[in-house]
Amino acid sequence: MRPIIIGIFAAFFFAFTFVLNRFMELSGGSWIWSASLRYIFMIPFLFVLVLGRRNLKPLLIEMKRNPGKWFLWSFVGFGLFYAPLCFAAAYGPGWLIAGTWQVTIISGSLLAPLFFETKQTVKGPIKVKGKIPLMGLAMSLIILLGVGLMQLEQANVLSIKTFMLGVLPVLLASFAYPLGNRKMMEICDNRLDAYQRVLGMTMASFPFWLLLAFYGVATVGLPSTGQTVQSLFVALFSGVIATVLFFKATDLVKGDMQKLAAVEATQSFEVLFAVLGELLILSAPAPTYVAWIGILLVIVGMVLHSYVSNKEKGEWKKSRYTAESDRYTEKEADNMLKVADTPKK
Repeated sequence: MRPIIIGIFAAFFFAFTFVLNRFMELSGGSWIWSASLRYIFMIPFLFVLVLGRRNLKPLLIEMKRNPGKWFLWSFVGFGLFYAPLCFAAAYGPGWLIAGTWQVTIISGSLLAPLFFETKQTVKGPIKVKGKIPLMGLAMSLIILLGVGLMQLEQANVLSIKTFMLGVLPVLLASFAYPLGNRKMMEICDNRLDAYQRVLGMTMASFPFWLLLAFYGVATVGLPSTGQTVQSLFVALFSGVIATVLFFKATDLVKGDMQKLAAVEATQSFEVLFAVLGELLILSAPAPTYVAWIGILLVIVGMVLHSYVSNKEKGEWKKSRYTAESDRYTEKEADNMLKVADTPKK
């Protein structure tokens, strides 16, 4: 139960991104500053975190090894992810952006063939080209249906141009985020932990955020004190606290596929928290019953997708004892799987 509670708290802090970005937009702040200030403010927080874990030197060595790749994929994973999300906040409520953002699960699945996975077999580790998880993708249709219902409500009150400006940037972000992060994980090859990668990617993408900030000064002027403070809260709540909580929750259930699926599914609560946040903070109108049905479908789809995806991983793990060798019966494979998953004291 504890990992589930921690996962829900992580979703709560992640939701601050969508609510505060919308608040800043409605208050006259520019999406340019909402995007750039978050990552500029994240650097000192993450720096202290990684330095406290005594992991700063290995990160700097790793970045020096492939500076070009760090700049490229950090720009894709962070720059083309967060800037479009902030831009979309100007054209739709936070809960709508949060709901549409769940499409990233589908985007991540479609990117699988671009990467190789390391699989452990009875003959040792092998490199296998990723495959699109068809069962998980089928569950994703529920998410798409939910997103479609939420967007349908907005389409009735917005022009096609405004509607597209609020949707297409989120779709771009949904592909850029998993692509950039997976590429960086591939480049690091398990030599860095998640905290080091986030700090490294934030530092490597800093030139982009700096250029965006200069563009903001030239076009909209300096940010207001209110937007600066709110961007600081987004950096702290979503960029640092939510990430740490989510990693903590997944670490607690590492090795248990069903519990891991449940923790991952808690992130669908971002949509609900975004709705509640906008109702309380922005006094925004409540979603219609059609939009509520869409939100419910997104949450159900998230839960089913997470469960099916992790079940498929468990089945593959079992197959390493069955399909790879005819020495093991199915019962023996089950026993070996239990032994392999038993934590070592």
